[in-house]
Amino acid sequence: MAQDALPNLVGNSPRMRELKVQIAQIANADFPVLILGESGSGKEVVARAIHSLSPRAAAPFVGQSCLAIPETLIESELFGHEAGAFTDAHERRIGLFEQAQGGSLFLDEIGDIPLGFQKRLLRVLQEREVRRLGGTDAVAIDVRIMAATNAPLEQMVSDGRFRMDLLHRLNTFEIRVPPLRQRPEDVPALVEHFIARHMRRYGTRVEAPDARTVAKLKDYPWPGNVRELENFVVRWISLGDEALAALDKRVTLSFETQDISRRWLSMTMDEIEAEVIRLVLADCGNNKSVCAKRLGLARKSLYNKMERYGIPGVESRR
Repeated sequence: MAQDALPNLVGNSPRMRELKVQIAQIANADFPVLILGESGSGKEVVARAIHSLSPRAAAPFVGQSCLAIPETLIESELFGHEAGAFTDAHERRIGLFEQAQGGSLFLDEIGDIPLGFQKRLLRVLQEREVRRLGGTDAVAIDVRIMAATNAPLEQMVSDGRFRMDLLHRLNTFEIRVPPLRQRPEDVPALVEHFIARHMRRYGTRVEAPDARTVAKLKDYPWPGNVRELENFVVRWISLGDEALAALDKRVTLSFETQDISRRWLSMTMDEIEAEVIRLVLADCGNNKSVCAKRLGLARKSLYNKMERYGIPGVESRR
């Protein structure tokens, strides 16, 4: 697939190449997509890329963060309402499903959909029709649903906070967007991309960071992912080298404020690796294939490490 086909998916690292292949494979399959990834990693960019390569590309792409919708307004926001449906509903309002008619509807932060509303959303996805709040007529919808979250939906299902049937309906296809720290080789290309974008916006010119600065950017863990890198570039355009001082401060603060176990600071690398494998295995329901994929390991390498660290489950590899 040509790079030009997805201009906003910047990078040519192995993880980005794999992501682009996945996008190309599912773009024409008109089924729901669940996009998983950390905050700021580019989940909406992925959704827009899928839409742009699909037969629906000429129709609307409508995106909305579920977290940004008050619980009392979520039905009206998604399904619309008729005049008089509630106080201040002075006229009919078309909801997001109808606004996306013929195209794609992207629901970000799907894990924040209220539990009580999830059944109604599931019904709309099954029946492919909506009823505006205060209305009686069903409106047929032709929309491809893409949802995204950084929340552990499977754990939320176990905790009773997310419906299993809705999860199954949403993740016909599942895509994981890698965090920036797992593809540092893409940082230089992203920096160039954002410098070009913001120089056009602000009508100014600025020199790209030198090799020493780029090396420093590649070493930074980017807890805010691509969004944080773009914010850095904006500061770089305005402040130059002074922008690095804020970045250094963030590295220090990250060790002070991140929710990490202080116990790890006294552990060896082998002990930390073993603990991470145990945690990911548990989070994957002991599915070795899924665990290996999430850790970026070959299945055989995972088994070798499990055997080395005495982690149960190696005997079931054959």
